[in-house]
Amino acid sequence: MDYIHVNEMEFWGYHGVFPEETKLGQRFRVSLSLALSLKEAGETDQLEKTVNYGEAFNICRDIVEGEPVKLVETVAERIASEVLSSFKGLVKGCKVVLIKPDPPIPGHYKSVSIEITRGEFV
Repeated sequence: MDYIHVNEMEFWGYHGVFPEETKLGQRFRVSLSLALSLKEAGETDQLEKTVNYGEAFNICRDIVEGEPVKLVETVAERIASEVLSSFKGLVKGCKVVLIKPDPPIPGHYKSVSIEITRGEFV
C-alpha cells in the first residue's frame, strides 16, 4: 500500500458544544492520509492515476468551513466519508487527524485531536 499525506491543513470553523465556539469560531487543523496504489501514476506520470491532493484539500475545507456540528468526531467522519466516496475505486482507505489547537478548556496543552481510520489502511 502507498500513501498520500496532506499535512496540517488549517481552516476556520464553527464546530463545538459551547456557544462561544459556534458564535466566534476557531481554528482547526486537518491531516489526511490516503491509502492507494501509486505504482501506475509513478510509471505513467498521469494525474488521472492518482489523487489530486488539491481536490482532497477542497473536500476538507468545504466540510470544516461548512455546516457547524457539535463534535469534531462528526467533522472527521464526514471528511473520511466524502474522501472515500469521491475517490471510490482509487483510494482504499483514509486516516483523518483533526486537531483543535485552541479548545475552550482550561489548562496547559498544545492541542487536542482525534484520529479516525476508515477502509483499508495498513
